[in-house]
Amino acid sequence: MASDVAAVKVRRRTATPAPVRPRDAEKTKASILKAARDEFCEEGFNGARVDAIADRAKANKRLLYHYFGNKEALYQAVLLDAYQEIRRGERELRISQYDPVEAVDRIIRFTFRHFLANPWFPRLLSVENLQNAKFVKQIKDLDEIRSPIVGELQEIVKRGHAEGTFRTDVDPMQLYISIISLCYFYVSNMQTLSVVFGKDLSQFALIQDREAQAVQMVVDYLRTRR
Repeated sequence: MASDVAAVKVRRRTATPAPVRPRDAEKTKASILKAARDEFCEEGFNGARVDAIADRAKANKRLLYHYFGNKEALYQAVLLDAYQEIRRGERELRISQYDPVEAVDRIIRFTFRHFLANPWFPRLLSVENLQNAKFVKQIKDLDEIRSPIVGELQEIVKRGHAEGTFRTDVDPMQLYISIISLCYFYVSNMQTLSVVFGKDLSQFALIQDREAQAVQMVVDYLRTRR
């Protein structure tokens, strides 16, 4: 009996302590950003609540404040992350390697598909526009949210003109805004447009038609002689 008790004491003294699970800071921050993005898109900036974001992320609210500071800073981080994501995609297009028509085609299809795959992005932009771009203005390095496509479009149009394909009286910024508009509106208003026209605009065939028409409209405009 005494020997059994002694053996237990020895095991307790020599037992390996339970390992402490390391905190994955980057994973936690990513979860909080995703949860915050969903909350802001669904509730708007004013309606979003930090408690709700923490619950969505399954994270301690103290960690949220530790990583991001406050609700305003978290919202700004969500905005910046959203812009950085689409800009990374645009840079990866490497459109300068393509002929002018194909380059424009690829820009339009990428933009349309990015909105389609990330319907939260148009909603987030709508939230920020309701804030009169208050938080976008506070981003320190605006180059992080400016599209590289504008400068690339200028070169594409020049090449297209040199080949006798495109007109030259094109403002690349206005052209890019037109491309965004053709892609953005369909996605951001898909639900209401489906009701108005009595058609489910989320059908794959209709999405394909819309993408093809956007490409055709822009390319035909660029080919119009003046």
